[in-house]
Amino acid sequence: MTSVEEPVSVMPIMNMVYGLWVSQTLVTAHERQVFERFAERPGMTPADLAGVLGFEERPVEQLVTCCAALGLLERDGAGYRNTPMTDRYLLRGGDDYVGGWVEVVSRHDYPGWLRLDEALRTNRPTAWDSEKGDSLFDDTNPVVVETFWEGMSAISRPTARQMARTVDLSAARSLLDVGGGGGAYAIELCRAYPELSATIFDLPFVCDLTQKKVEQAGFADRVSFAPGSFFTDPLPAGQDVILLSMILHDWDIDQCRALLRSCYDALAPGGRLLISELLVDDTKDGPLDATLMSLSMLVETFGRNYTGAEYRSWLEDTGFTEVEVRPFAAPAANGVVIGRKPLDS
Repeated sequence: MTSVEEPVSVMPIMNMVYGLWVSQTLVTAHERQVFERFAERPGMTPADLAGVLGFEERPVEQLVTCCAALGLLERDGAGYRNTPMTDRYLLRGGDDYVGGWVEVVSRHDYPGWLRLDEALRTNRPTAWDSEKGDSLFDDTNPVVVETFWEGMSAISRPTARQMARTVDLSAARSLLDVGGGGGAYAIELCRAYPELSATIFDLPFVCDLTQKKVEQAGFADRVSFAPGSFFTDPLPAGQDVILLSMILHDWDIDQCRALLRSCYDALAPGGRLLISELLVDDTKDGPLDATLMSLSMLVETFGRNYTGAEYRSWLEDTGFTEVEVRPFAAPAANGVVIGRKPLDS
């Protein structure tokens, strides 16, 4: 009997094609506050929701059905209700709300991604006009001012909690969060380590935006601010720990090396540098979240996501010792690279 070899499935390619459909379903439902409506009235039918939204029933039924297929809604008798995942992460005002990141990606990233071929041809960002500004973080960009920091906070909070369990900071008393706009890392690390105080070093307008979050979280007595630009202004010196969270992927290699040198100089002898990132595998064939983020850097910045081996090399060249990579799983990072400044430096 002749064996018949199973054909290679085309479904992975089809799922890639459907990616935009999936994301736009989530974005549209979130923007129309569909999940808040179901939180207020669990069990609504599509006709009920259509009445609330003031839309016709046909398109609302199609949207609701797709949200259910994606696990965002579930059946409740004749109607639907939010799933536990949706209630936890997509309701505005919740402690674990990640909808800010949904808004950043939809309003800022997607337009640039739709011009990915242009970014590939020109080696320039397409999410903002690099002829009119120095970087993505120009304070005249209304999308950045209105949504970027909220979005970064949304994915940074759970990542900071995971990093707090991965790296022992119990002996540290001072932490400098370089580019720590949004305040999530400073707040969560101080929450996890009661003896720790943090300073956020970021652009002046970002510090102003972040101060409100710090005050609302009740950490104004332990989280302070040092406004400045980390490429032109010196970092506050004598730090036990310096954190670079999702910072280095925004910049080219020379700029990364320069920032690492500034961090080295600002650390106290024996102090540690923490680099929290979505790290690309040393073999440069994954993981998917890190490689997609790296490609996103093509449309947003002049940087890319780097490998653990690259960071290790740069840290050792700078003078750091005891360099190690500790993996973990979180929305904004899959690991932390740690380097120590020698005691005799």
